[in-house]
Amino acid sequence: MSYVKTRMDGPVGIVTLARPERMNAIGGPLLDDLHDALQRANDDASCRVIVLTGEGRAFCAGDDLKEFGEQSASEASIRSHIERIQRITRDLMFNAKPVVGAVHGFAVGGGFEWMLNCDVVVASDDLVAFFPEMEWGQFVTGGVTHLLPQSAGHQRAMELWLLGERQSAQALLSMGLVNRVVPREALLDTAMALASRIAQRSPSSIARLKRLVTMDLTDTLARSLDLEFAATIEAFADPDAAERVKAFATRKERAQ
Repeated sequence: MSYVKTRMDGPVGIVTLARPERMNAIGGPLLDDLHDALQRANDDASCRVIVLTGEGRAFCAGDDLKEFGEQSASEASIRSHIERIQRITRDLMFNAKPVVGAVHGFAVGGGFEWMLNCDVVVASDDLVAFFPEMEWGQFVTGGVTHLLPQSAGHQRAMELWLLGERQSAQALLSMGLVNRVVPREALLDTAMALASRIAQRSPSSIARLKRLVTMDLTDTLARSLDLEFAATIEAFADPDAAERVKAFATRKERAQ
């Protein structure tokens, strides 16, 4: 069973997170399937633009808390999980193909980070995005400790992390974190229309543009990813963090 679906629509490769029963929550198999799908799209000469989206009620609900025990069972399992999460950031950002995010429902934690890793983002009007990591005693990944202050400013980025408040699509638009907000039913069509327009541009020029834009990021973003990696390992191993995650998961189950 694959947790990611792929298809081509002309020169546009559509990569869809397909674990709707868990709101596309991040687990090991989904991470591996997403990496494979992005690698195939990047290696496919007929694919000029990638659209990244999610199936069901959410784009991505972040880490699957039901797998926290397995993920945190040992230092090796912690390292493997974080490496696979950050590998997706590298797949999205350090490649020659532009990535258009078509984001709806919930984009939480890692899902929010992957949204920020896209080159262009179309959001549906039902989008809710937030960072729960500080409440859970965890830590952000995806290079956002560098990317988010650059996009939203230092104080706004700190507020988003420290308070973890839910942000609407319009609020994200006002911060410059998404490019367009459309009704939910128009989300994929709008993203595809943008992707198709981009695909009409010169692939070699786009590849140069993306390479030059990310060139300045390479060293700083790589360092941010390394620092986030170390901080997340510490967070996973923290007993207080484990209790916070368990308490949150219990409250969530009772509310359902």
